[in-house]
Amino acid sequence: MTRQDNATHVLSRRSLLKAGGALVISIGTPVAFDTVLGIGEAFAQGAKPPLTPDQLSSYIAINADGTVSAFFGKMDMGQGLFVAIAQMVAEELDVPFKAVTVIMGDTATSVNQGGASGSTGIQMGGKQMRMAAAEARRVLVDMAAARLGLTADALTVTDGVVHAKGDASKRASYAELIGGRYFNVELDWNKEWGNPLYAPGKAKPKDAKDHKIVGKPIAREDIAPKVYAQEDFCTDVRRPGMVHGRMLRPAIAGSVPVKVDESSIKDIPGAKVVWEKGFLGVVADKEWDAIKAAQTLKVEWSDAKPPFPDQAALYDHIRSAAVRKREIGGKEAGNVDEAFKSAARVVEAEYEWPFQSHACMGPACAVVEIKDGNVTCWTGSQKPHFVRNGIALSLGVPAEKVRSIWVVGPGSYGRSDADDAAMDAAVLANAVGKPVRVQYTREQATGWDPKGPASVHRARAAIDASGNVVGYEFTSKGFSRIDVNTNGGAPKDTLAGQLRGTELKSADGFGVPAESYEFANKRMAWETIAPLLERSSPLRSAHLRDPVGPQIHFASESFMDEVAAALNLDPIEFRLRHVKDARDIAVIKAAAEKAAWQSRPSPRKDQTGNKVSGRGIAYAQRNGTRCAVVAEVDIDRASGKIWARKFTIAHDCGQIINPDGLRHTIEGNIVQGVSRTLWEEVKFDGKNVTSIDWMTYPILDITETPESIEVVLINHPELPPTGAGEPSIRPVAAAIANAIFDATGVRIRRVPFSPDRVKQSLS
Repeated sequence: MTRQDNATHVLSRRSLLKAGGALVISIGTPVAFDTVLGIGEAFAQGAKPPLTPDQLSSYIAINADGTVSAFFGKMDMGQGLFVAIAQMVAEELDVPFKAVTVIMGDTATSVNQGGASGSTGIQMGGKQMRMAAAEARRVLVDMAAARLGLTADALTVTDGVVHAKGDASKRASYAELIGGRYFNVELDWNKEWGNPLYAPGKAKPKDAKDHKIVGKPIAREDIAPKVYAQEDFCTDVRRPGMVHGRMLRPAIAGSVPVKVDESSIKDIPGAKVVWEKGFLGVVADKEWDAIKAAQTLKVEWSDAKPPFPDQAALYDHIRSAAVRKREIGGKEAGNVDEAFKSAARVVEAEYEWPFQSHACMGPACAVVEIKDGNVTCWTGSQKPHFVRNGIALSLGVPAEKVRSIWVVGPGSYGRSDADDAAMDAAVLANAVGKPVRVQYTREQATGWDPKGPASVHRARAAIDASGNVVGYEFTSKGFSRIDVNTNGGAPKDTLAGQLRGTELKSADGFGVPAESYEFANKRMAWETIAPLLERSSPLRSAHLRDPVGPQIHFASESFMDEVAAALNLDPIEFRLRHVKDARDIAVIKAAAEKAAWQSRPSPRKDQTGNKVSGRGIAYAQRNGTRCAVVAEVDIDRASGKIWARKFTIAHDCGQIINPDGLRHTIEGNIVQGVSRTLWEEVKFDGKNVTSIDWMTYPILDITETPESIEVVLINHPELPPTGAGEPSIRPVAAAIANAIFDATGVRIRRVPFSPDRVKQSLS
């Protein structure tokens, strides 16, 4: 049975703690322990502590049988995060790993820790759960000391039992001390919500040398239930009296309904229209009837001018568009302009990256029920706490009246269509007075999800007469990664809100390479441009896994290879001349050693014929994590087909909590990175997105996956853990591009490397 819990049923903290009554254990108050114990239940009665970040009970509970519930305000988007969180909690509490159940992503049982976001599940979310568990252990040991008449330092804990170090008969189990009741311990909350939320107690966590559970390769237990259909997905949620909803989108982006003939669906049983400004949907008692109603409804749309340029002109549009915001990344070194004026030689290049879709396996689905003034949403969004906020604002109800429950969905990794589906369901449910299940179609999922932004990247290096790099400049220009925000917490960031006329506020953000190359004169910057269509655009840009990381590092790490080739240097030798961070150097060397890298300049000069092969390296940092990737590729010149055959990855994310889960996470990053590099590109014409299915938006298929992915894990138990959900996707495109150059001597500077594009480049 799975050891995570994300319920489609109604789950309360009281049901988790049942058998202990409504008692509250109150620790950390001015009242002494013996007084607390003396007045007993009379003092402990009352409502449970509020679900707020400053309460220990918001994170940890000891159930009546002594097992542990860990309430986690993030969720697992497929990497097995819940296993690592359970390890961290079990470690600090000194209970068996199997005694811990992690309850994720339910606004009724957890505080907003940011959802799945920015590879912070362990780095920030796990940090908080570790501190909460350590504080719970401290409190329980103090309680046992008072009960046993001993000092806390005379006690230790074994498998959830507190006992005297020299006499195991003097003991009190966690279940006996608090089982089924609530902690009432105040934590030192930093007053932040989301990812930066931090609320430690008085306890310090264990030293890494004392860890017994953290660092072990514990396998996840949710795979079999998923494979054998023993676990519900978001699409499986059903509510009494529920109706099915479908949304209607325009053929020309930006067009809105001006006339709707509701009589056109009068013969479809139970079919109803919900129309508010640009928002148009239908509901019916049966799903097939909702589908028929959406197909049959006669709608007259406004005469909107096609808003998009010809796709072939996309990158020229980006180059020529007015800059809405420019920002220098990091600290500028030296005098870059003077370095280029005095250079003996300048190497420069431009790189291009397309719009990309989340392309989740299944289109988004959500269910919303409004009952007795309370709203409940079941969603596959990776940020259900923000979904709660968005629904509250959309419907004009207090946030405390809205409950958002995360249920496993089809995947995401960024701001996918899941948040939009939840808001659509809320608007429909509010309009028809019944629970509504909204299910998008494949066409809507790929055509109308928020997109990873398209961009152009310019790099140049100044070389002196001795062949030294004396200046480096890198600039990204593209659509903002936060044209719509990273979550659906505000109507302005959802299709439902924009279609209903909410005030818009597009934000600006991009990024610069994350690395430690040192040049005497160095400047990195980013520039954003306005969206192609301001309101309700199928090309609105937002976060996609490792937001803007793959495109930035495709360009910057490809360019490092170009400079190395211009100087006739081995790509790794060139990097090691300029990379200064010791941990960065370590991952580059580790990947090279594992891949048996032979030092030589690129490209190879020993191959003829249609079948050629090459190797390439790229490296990057991401929020404290660093990784280096060596790609080995085979290329068929005749067909243009590339097989990214083997990858070697060295990965350093500080302390490793679960090496088994970490390896699988890295493998997933590599496979998705290959797909985004070789195949993925959103196509569009002047009217709309034309990538609407797996034929028009192809992804990597199973026959094209790498033959081998070898992972070198560099563990630093003395350092805090950093994220792993995204860093290793970051260098993949550049490693492949560099391997293609090594094999063919041809530099491809536009993703994706589809067979047609490769053949064209090689010709």
